Order: sequence, then C-alpha cells, then structure tokens
Amino acid sequence: MNFFNRVVATLLWLLLLAAALLVAAIPLDVIGWLLEQLARLADWLTAVQVGNITYFIVGQAAFGIGALLIFGTLIFMEFLSARRRGVRIRTAEGGSAELDTTSVARRLQWHLDQLAEIITVVPTVRSRGGSVDIRLEIETAPEIDIPMKTDEVVDVTREIIEQDMGLKLGKLDVRMRCAPFEPEWYP
Repeated sequence: MNFFNRVVATLLWLLLLAAALLVAAIPLDVIGWLLEQLARLADWLTAVQVGNITYFIVGQAAFGIGALLIFGTLIFMEFLSARRRGVRIRTAEGGSAELDTTSVARRLQWHLDQLAEIITVVPTVRSRGGSVDIRLEIETAPEIDIPMKTDEVVDVTREIIEQDMGLKLGKLDVRMRCAPFEPEWYP
C-alpha cells in the first residue's frame, strides 16, 4: 500500500505542477478552455436527463456508489496499514503490555552511546507483528575497526532488545559512518 500511495501521490503532484505551469503561462486560454468544457458537460448531462430521467438517476447512483467504494476502500486500507506505535510484550506469568517504539529507541540509543568510539546513534524502531525492525544510523571515530565495531553494535542491540526488554528482533539494519579525520597542525 505504501508503494501505491507514493505512485499516486507523485502522479497527482506532477499533474498539479503541469496544470499550475500551464495556468501561469496562458491563464486566459486555460480559463476559456475550462469554461468551454464545463459548458459541453452541462449540455450533455442536460440531454441525458431530458432523454431518459431513469438512466440519469441510475448513472448518478452508480457514480456515487462507485466513488464511495473506490475511495472508501483506499481510505480504509490507509488506516488499516498504518503502523502501530507500540509493540506487544508478553511476560512469563501470562501478562502483557504495549511498549512504545519511541521508548525502545531511546533505551537503545542510550546503551549504544555508552560504547567506546561511538559518537552518535540515531535508531529508528518500527513495530511489525510481534517483533521490532530496527535501523541504526551510527557515527563512529575515524580510526575504528569497522567490522569489529559493527559486530559489537549488533550483539549489544540483540542483547538489549531480546534479553533486557523481552522483545523479538526482526530486521536489523546498521549503517556505519566514520567521522572525518581531524587535520594535524604543525607549527
């Protein structure tokens, strides 16, 4: 649904951009064309209504019901596919609670900031079913061993999420970025 929304939104914005540029370039011609098209549409609808009022009413009902079904379904799917802001936790005694994904991100950020040679950590946590997907943007000192530090970050993240918080870890995406080297000044 997310891909569909992006495609529709992009096409809609491109259409509106083209219309705005056209109105900016030739405003009077565009308004004249619109008035002409609306007049033709009004004449056609009047002819259909006069010709057979039953068909006209059936057409109105079909148009309204079709629009309601199409747009209602799209709106319903948008709300249905909205991400939950929390993840469900089950305790050993059978209890359950919902933990906000922001809380998970804050705790993860605090623990990972404590690691040596880590400058900044920006976690993004998303709930997916009974698990959490995590994306970590990490900036490190320039002289670190990247594979070793990545393994350490993954191990600490897994320990915090699965052992300390009792959650199930889904996807884990770690993006490392090294800070630039400081220039050395020789007097």
